[in-house]
Amino acid sequence: MKVRKGEFIGIIGPNGAGKTTLLTVINGLGKLVQGQALVLGLPVNERSGIKLRKRIGYVAQVENIDPRLPINVRETVMVGRYGRLGLLHRPTQAQWEDVDRVLDMVGMAHLSQRPIGHLSGGEYQRAAIARALVQQPEIFLLDEPTASIDPQAQREILSLIQLIHSQYHITTLFVTHDPWPK
Repeated sequence: MKVRKGEFIGIIGPNGAGKTTLLTVINGLGKLVQGQALVLGLPVNERSGIKLRKRIGYVAQVENIDPRLPINVRETVMVGRYGRLGLLHRPTQAQWEDVDRVLDMVGMAHLSQRPIGHLSGGEYQRAAIARALVQQPEIFLLDEPTASIDPQAQREILSLIQLIHSQYHITTLFVTHDPWPK
């Protein structure tokens, strides 16, 4: 499979077909059983994983931030910067402004102070998308971003993803098992 810079690729398949596995390999989190893969000019292996994750925004299929954590939406989105920032560095005012800009773009600015555990499924997906975008990724991976949310939220998330791609021209891989979201 070859994906050119700026392309939007949708991958549809049944549960268990390997869609998530493909994204985790691209993101440097999964392990190749055989063959080889080149992502952003780097061979996918144990040494390249960290370098790849700094350049790839990934929206996971399942919530990957514990909703019991005492952090709000704005802080959750800032977690997306830590790959570039480092865990021991404090975010600058400019980085917080980047977070606020992305929250506004995804329609979550008004919920920036809400605890992450108090969001609906669609709101959480918007926050997860913002967290991936604030990394300023070269590749944007979305793993079933409309799963487990209501039909209206599905339509809104799909429109948001289209808007992001049209505005930023980020190479995007979108996987789903549902070819016809509600």
